[in-house]
Amino acid sequence: MRAMVLHGTGPVEGRPLKLEEVPIPEPREREVLVEVDACGVCRTDLHVVEGDLPPLRSAVIPGHEIVGKVVQLGPNVRALSVGDRVGVPWLHWTCGRCEYCRTGRENLCEEKTFTGYGENGGYAPFVVGKEDYVLPLPPEGDSAGWAPFLCAGLIGYRALKTAMPRFGGRIGFFGFGGSAHLTLQLASRLGYETVAYSRTSAHLALAKSLGATETVLTTEPRSSPSPPLDSAIVFAPAGSVVIDALKEVRKGGTVAIAGIHMSPIPSIDYDRLLFGERRIASVEANTRADAREFLDLSAHLPLKSTVEPRPLAKANEALADLKSGRIDGVLVLDVRSSPT
Repeated sequence: MRAMVLHGTGPVEGRPLKLEEVPIPEPREREVLVEVDACGVCRTDLHVVEGDLPPLRSAVIPGHEIVGKVVQLGPNVRALSVGDRVGVPWLHWTCGRCEYCRTGRENLCEEKTFTGYGENGGYAPFVVGKEDYVLPLPPEGDSAGWAPFLCAGLIGYRALKTAMPRFGGRIGFFGFGGSAHLTLQLASRLGYETVAYSRTSAHLALAKSLGATETVLTTEPRSSPSPPLDSAIVFAPAGSVVIDALKEVRKGGTVAIAGIHMSPIPSIDYDRLLFGERRIASVEANTRADAREFLDLSAHLPLKSTVEPRPLAKANEALADLKSGRIDGVLVLDVRSSPT
């Protein structure tokens, strides 16, 4: 099969991913082989490719927002069948034995592994997933449309639970990309006021179309102050945005950070920005329980993803566009139509 392989990290402008012929993987004990239809292009992929996350192996195939169908079962697989439509997410495996795993916090497991980082991912026609970590998906719906739910949606859902204010409260979304565009819809449908903050007017137009109560273009002065937020979620990987969010949050509010990597947060004026029982909380990955809850909510509300398909061979260009912010919604690699 022909896959996009990373041998050495570097700026995406230098095209570090190479289209190469690699063997189709074989599923082992309680693993399944998934034929990939689509794979979302996530900011975490950008952190893997550019080396913000330290490399874990000499070569890796990125990608962890994977939608496809099971085509082969490894030994002793019981929960899945050939032909099942599934998603393969970021969380690849956890130990199941440590304190975190035993107390419902497997996302904090010290031994966990990740798809598209420690294990090969979905920038390829086939990928292997662990039976207990692969997520069953409804048979209907476009594969590209489901892809963003498998990381952008999941991390946004966990961040929303972390930041959750009183019912009907006011939530700010700082940085309006793939994750925010799903999380804002969910919060709106659950009855919260939603305020989108972005430097890009096109992103704010999308937020408004998806139900945002208010939008704020951060590059221009506001004509009048907005009511304070009850909580905020920071999706932008810039530490300075955490300060921006704190400035908007009322006493007792939480600022949840939904990124796996962030530039340093500037010094905080404690008396003005943090005092009053304001909280800053990071969010690390998600649990399988989070995934089941979110996918169930997504199907019943329902939520809509805004995607732009790209060919597999254009993964470098897709990541460059993600880095520059030249997209609305989510970029998704159309793997099914690419040569294998």
